[in-house]
Amino acid sequence: MNKQVRQSKIREMLHLHEVGNQHDLIRLLEEAGIRVAQATLSRDCSELGIIRSKGLNGYRLALPEEDPGNIIKGLVEVEVLSIQSNEAVIIIKTLPGRAHGVGSFLDQLKNSQILGTIAGDDTVLVIPVSVAQISQVISYIQENLSKN
Repeated sequence: MNKQVRQSKIREMLHLHEVGNQHDLIRLLEEAGIRVAQATLSRDCSELGIIRSKGLNGYRLALPEEDPGNIIKGLVEVEVLSIQSNEAVIIIKTLPGRAHGVGSFLDQLKNSQILGTIAGDDTVLVIPVSVAQISQVISYIQENLSKN
């Protein structure tokens, strides 16, 4: 079966049904006449950006929202404990083990005022392009972490 056709059918199944896991998705695809191996389905889910989301009846597989950043944004906001700075850099303290995700989120924003980030276990170092812009960068980070 053609990969594009199969992935299109997967999208359709996720829109029409509450699919709890990949095994349920395999069953639905088989009922539609599409046989797929678990490994292939797993790759398809990864390529389509399918996530586990809390639904009415527990967790379900779901396609990302129109703006996938909103999903990540909500998670990142919870993971950030504090934002501090000195004359040269900004330090973001996170929950243990979550600095990499927060740093990656900031990198994906591609703000021209941020030269780069370095993440440890629970600390993200944010390096501004100019030390004169530290307060603007902090404001920008705080705005992008709020759920609104």
